[in-house]
Amino acid sequence: MARDKVWLGVTAIVINNNGDWLLLKKQYSGMRGMWSTPAGFVDNGETADQAVLRELYEETGIKGEVQGVIGLRSGVIKGLISDNMILFLVKPTTTEITAILPNDEIEIVEWRSPEAILSDQSVSPMIHHLVNSMSSAISLTSTESPGAHFNYTHYHLFT
Repeated sequence: MARDKVWLGVTAIVINNNGDWLLLKKQYSGMRGMWSTPAGFVDNGETADQAVLRELYEETGIKGEVQGVIGLRSGVIKGLISDNMILFLVKPTTTEITAILPNDEIEIVEWRSPEAILSDQSVSPMIHHLVNSMSSAISLTSTESPGAHFNYTHYHLFT
């Protein structure tokens, strides 16, 4: 069975020490004009946790540390494409937004309070849900290869 229509994306849920959430407005796709979180696809040769930190930095200029996984969003686009996204909780190690904006992808990036998020209907419904009901992250542990027959150089267990 071909898997060319199975997508794996990642998104960074980044909350600073003041409790503000890092949100951005994309300039393309179905999220155009909506506030959402830094996100993108996992590239060949990288793990999902590497991808989320890369996307966070590329879209905002902020660096972070993965704290764990807080969820999985999964759906099917037009009955053809399996669209899957891992939601990572990321602790910011820098907080200054240094990306050059606007650019081809991102209109604006801001730290927003939970109150501002909940009162804004242009924020993604998924973010509203997370602000209201997010629990602690499932931790992420690096491990060795499960065996030669897998031919993995790096994988992760979620515990």
